[in-house]
Amino acid sequence: MLKSSSSSSDQSLLVPLKSPTPKVMATPSLCQAAFAVFRQIEPIIVLEQLGSTLFDTALQMVVRDRTSNITDPGHSSEESQQTAITNFYMTYNLIIKLTPIIPALVLASLSDRGWRKAPIVVPLSGYLLSRLGLLLVVIFGLPLKLMFAAAVVFGLSGGFSAYWPGIMTLASLGSAAADRSKVMMRVELVYGLTGVVGSLVSGHLFLLYSSSLGNGTVLLSVSSLLNLLCLIFAVVLLKVKRGTSEDSEESYHLLSHAARYTRLVGCCAGINVVNVALLFAAAFLYDFAVGGAVEVLGSFVLKSPLSWTAAQVGYGNAAGCGIFVTSFLGVIAFRKCVGDETMILIGMLSFAVGIYVMSFVTTTSLFYVARLLNLFALIPMPTIRALVSQQVPASRCGIALTCLEMTLKVAGIVYIPAFTKIYQNSLTWFPGLVFLISSVITVISMIPIRCAAQKATERTIPGALRLIFILSVCVCVCVCVCVCVSFLQYHRLQVGSEARVREDSGRLKKHHRHEQ
Repeated sequence: MLKSSSSSSDQSLLVPLKSPTPKVMATPSLCQAAFAVFRQIEPIIVLEQLGSTLFDTALQMVVRDRTSNITDPGHSSEESQQTAITNFYMTYNLIIKLTPIIPALVLASLSDRGWRKAPIVVPLSGYLLSRLGLLLVVIFGLPLKLMFAAAVVFGLSGGFSAYWPGIMTLASLGSAAADRSKVMMRVELVYGLTGVVGSLVSGHLFLLYSSSLGNGTVLLSVSSLLNLLCLIFAVVLLKVKRGTSEDSEESYHLLSHAARYTRLVGCCAGINVVNVALLFAAAFLYDFAVGGAVEVLGSFVLKSPLSWTAAQVGYGNAAGCGIFVTSFLGVIAFRKCVGDETMILIGMLSFAVGIYVMSFVTTTSLFYVARLLNLFALIPMPTIRALVSQQVPASRCGIALTCLEMTLKVAGIVYIPAFTKIYQNSLTWFPGLVFLISSVITVISMIPIRCAAQKATERTIPGALRLIFILSVCVCVCVCVCVCVSFLQYHRLQVGSEARVREDSGRLKKHHRHEQ
């Protein structure tokens, strides 16, 4: 009896000890799951994009504040400010376009030799230094030209030209060949959604004060902290997965990395020189049109009649980042029913119409209508990259895509000063002229795509593709007519205003004579 009672009491004591076991095991499993998530590529994308969107808004507002008191003889204060803002961004963007070319190629070569983190860690250090540079400019009141040196440091670290291909390469390494397109589209979606969130809060953070340091210090401090965390995550936690022998070697090469949005396919046996040339021409023209319009859009919203605040600038940047999401959804929807060439034309038409409406924007609501029409504007370039990779052998894909990127660099070198000077010269009579020109060039860029599609299929162009092309030509004609009409109208207004000024001055002179 004593043994049985003691054994039963022992069992009663042991029974309650079994229930906490799952709870004790749950905590380590959650920690392991969180640690596994932090070792993926997505946290790097989120932290970097949040920091970049905060920095972009801060830079735009700091430049506006620093140029508010600039006056040029013979020009109004607003014209002088717009000229100063566009001149700053022209120099700043040219530096960012030119300096990363060689460093990005060096980092890509290191990645192909096994240093997969190099194209991510090195540019992230440049991101952090450039953010800290602007923070020092704001805190200590240093000259704004110091940002040119920050842009040089950012470019020498490889910049976005090295960072983004490195991200996409690691994303492809962590997935099977069959699932690679889905992984890349997921990366694009995370990038776009993060940009929307960061832009929405950036304007409100800019208005917060840090003691007596002024606007922008809190925003830039948060941006620098996010970039520091991103760099730490990339160095310490980021896991690089090794590819299996079943996948082809060129699939993991940074210089051979195919386009975003679309799945990697085998390249053809020979080079289709004509199609490659047509695709290069279309990419050059479209990048020229889009880049030129975006180059002056940031300055355009700061002048009257829009005269945006920091919060509105953040909302506008969020609308631009939202195009990543809508283009992502557009690819998913369109690829089931149309071909790649038709998707490119849809994206180009979307941008052409939206930027045409932007030419006549006078209210914030109309601005968002124009941005809404650009919802598929990011489809063409990744799809063109995919088509280029299909027109050359597998061993030449890296060279072809690298040459395409160099072509886009040349486009940037041309359109940055060209569109800046056109905007400055048309600022008094028609500031939206640059957007009309961008719309016309976009429609022209559709011609090589149509020719490439016809040569690739060697048959009559499908009805849907032909309809899109006809609509684009109609848009181009309407844009040209509007340009001519607008030019004549503004010229008449300018001549009339000058005549009225002469009449007023003559009346004043007569009045003074009568008084004497």
